[in-house]
Amino acid sequence: MLDAAQTTDVQEETLLEVNNIEVIYNHVILVLKGVSLTVPKGGITALLGGNGAGKTTTLKAVSNLLHSERGEVTKGSIKYRGTSVHESEPADLVQKGVIQVMEGRHCFEHLTVEENLLTGAYTRKDGKAAIQQDLDLVYTYFPRLKERRRSQAGYTSGGEQQMVAMGRALMSRPETILLDEPSMGLAPQLVEEIFGIVQDLNEKEGVSFLLAEQNTNVALRFAHYGYILESGRVVMDGPAAELRENPDVKEFYLGMSDDGRKSFRDVRSYRRRKRWL
Repeated sequence: MLDAAQTTDVQEETLLEVNNIEVIYNHVILVLKGVSLTVPKGGITALLGGNGAGKTTTLKAVSNLLHSERGEVTKGSIKYRGTSVHESEPADLVQKGVIQVMEGRHCFEHLTVEENLLTGAYTRKDGKAAIQQDLDLVYTYFPRLKERRRSQAGYTSGGEQQMVAMGRALMSRPETILLDEPSMGLAPQLVEEIFGIVQDLNEKEGVSFLLAEQNTNVALRFAHYGYILESGRVVMDGPAAELRENPDVKEFYLGMSDDGRKSFRDVRSYRRRKRWL
């Protein structure tokens, strides 16, 4: 199967625009330093970088979940469909079609799989028939959840809990999903399955994605465009296919170069020669 970046011609209608934002925690800790990015309608946009680069903070700035952690956007702007949203309530953003799937596969452990999914439709007012139709759609994309629908979510596997979190987001009928570290803690086969579902939802259902991911290799195979964060700022961006072939990306994030795969010791030494630091 060809990569999404090679097969999909994404029309550039901007949904989300993050312009030069600065985020500070506890009034003193500067975490994001002038981050700018855009998410086009119908696109899969990857936010890449190591642990602590600022990926999750960027997603929480968009979804307005920073205040619960004593963080705030102090500079810049965040717009969705041309309207400023960085001071909106998270529930208002859900109504606009933007929802975040949190890192760590958060589920209501005491509820069944199906009860978890139905909580995603809590704010909807279009009736039981429409909700049931979307529940059936979720089970089409996640057949394993249909098998486990009466199981308590806390007793399902990590991969199944990730599917529950994504399925619950779909139940809100989102236009854009902010997906945080979908591969974390999952076996490689499950990672491929999860990203394959992301690709299907994008191509068949028209859902746009902004996904934060440390697994640069898999993310760039499925994304259309990528941004690389380091120390709270964007150091590189471009079409995913071009980033995959970029010598710096190969060397610093994929552990490879024109001479082949590098050892961890070699990669660490290369970090002293990063042009953007």
